[in-house]
Amino acid sequence: MMLPLALLLAASFVEIGKEAGIAHKHENGASPRKLMMETFGSGVAAFDYDGDGKVDLFFVNGANLAQGKPSPGHRLYRNLGQFRFDDVTAKAGVSGKGRFGTGVAVGDYDTDGRPDLYVTGFGANQLFRNNGDGTFTDTTSHAGVAGSGWSSSAGFLDYDLDGDLDLYVARYLDYASDDTTYCGFKKPGHRMYCDPRMFNGVPDLLFRNDGAGKFTDVSKAAGIANPAGKGLGVAVGDIDGDGWPDLYIANDGVRNFLFHNQRDGTFTDIAYSAEVGFDMHGRPQAGMGTEIADYDGDGRPDIFVTNFALELNTLYRNMGDLRFEDRTEPAGLQSGFEPLGFGTRFFDFDNDGDLDLHVTNGHVIDNVSLYSPRLSWAQRDLIYENLGTGKFRDISATAGPAFQLPHVGRGSVVADLDNDGDLDIVISNLGDRPYIFRNDTRPQGHWLVVDTAIPGARVTVEAGGRKQIRYATGVASYLSSGDHRLHFGLGAAAKAARVEIVWPGGPRKLLEDVPAGQILRVEPQR
Repeated sequence: MMLPLALLLAASFVEIGKEAGIAHKHENGASPRKLMMETFGSGVAAFDYDGDGKVDLFFVNGANLAQGKPSPGHRLYRNLGQFRFDDVTAKAGVSGKGRFGTGVAVGDYDTDGRPDLYVTGFGANQLFRNNGDGTFTDTTSHAGVAGSGWSSSAGFLDYDLDGDLDLYVARYLDYASDDTTYCGFKKPGHRMYCDPRMFNGVPDLLFRNDGAGKFTDVSKAAGIANPAGKGLGVAVGDIDGDGWPDLYIANDGVRNFLFHNQRDGTFTDIAYSAEVGFDMHGRPQAGMGTEIADYDGDGRPDIFVTNFALELNTLYRNMGDLRFEDRTEPAGLQSGFEPLGFGTRFFDFDNDGDLDLHVTNGHVIDNVSLYSPRLSWAQRDLIYENLGTGKFRDISATAGPAFQLPHVGRGSVVADLDNDGDLDIVISNLGDRPYIFRNDTRPQGHWLVVDTAIPGARVTVEAGGRKQIRYATGVASYLSSGDHRLHFGLGAAAKAARVEIVWPGGPRKLLEDVPAGQILRVEPQR
């Protein structure tokens, strides 16, 4: 019997974390004390640590701070192919120092061709150098990037275009693990996690790579050290197409930051003039995860940020000339109002040539239903199909069994875990095992993956009369680091007419008539 075309093309995601061999469980240390770290979550990184062409997974772990117990440790899983993973943490030496880990960034900071790991946390951060033999070495002290306080998301970027990767670290609150503040009704079962507005923010950090494996803290000199920030999400992109990376910071309960690169080693926060610091009513929101990408195909990267429950996740459309417009409601994203969004990525799940959108959800108050019966602790994820008209359609209810699972989502990434040409989703859950949403969608078109070898490259793919522009970075979402390879859906086109790559600092390469269905690695000529 022939199935209707609409059914053949329906989205379909299946959760396979256990079957894939991911035995990691996140430790958040939930306790009656309701320490704020307990509801924060930890991130996930998707990267090829051993250079075998398959995307591996690294999960950050928390700790039980209320009882003073060290973390069970982070976990690194080697991709064996066909959705099978092997825990190689012990051999790799990346379990950490027992601290409460939060975020993770991936980048080749020493330019040896191998991706390194930076793990943020409560108290201090840790840098793992990739030795190229399946092991890592802790080089935090030598590099000078331990930081302090409560760090959240982080990202490597070459902000000064000197050829090596610098490091941005968002920090959250001025908060101590012995805090005794009581929040909520004073009756059994009603104590809740406190509102971050009760605590001061702390300035973010920017470390400049000086070469030879060392960094210098240039936060104040670069203009990013705003003590009013309560940073959670970090996204990197080139918002004005000048070839220099800019930064967007999602802050919790205070306005967001948009740091425009001044090309002289400094940034200027243009959130006010660009109109990306507040919602459409001029109010600050509780920003969590964020992403910079061109959702409408006009060649200008837009900004998306997830927010607290009963706040819309916000989509800012890039209008040019460093101006943005809130297009959340016209774009059809109203269903993000009630859930509490965290990790998020734009990605083309069906290979039709435009960017769809995923948001993982989960509340921060475990007993929230006592205070608001319409809200829940565990929530379902959202996935939106891009209609190609500047609008999205919420297809979560029909996107397969994975999207019917209530969970407490935090970090998320997308990556082609089996190199079959469609993108899968990996989610770190609070106090639970991670989820892998395998993409079983029947694709609507061909695909091409471009590996630029160096982050910060701008890639333009022309196929089937459509032009797609992407920026090579894994810096986005919440506490997480995505695959740096760029995935392009080509629709009906069996080849890309043109692929142009512009690396940081100006090197270019133009390829023509590039066949679809391949992972194309292109390195700049030195």
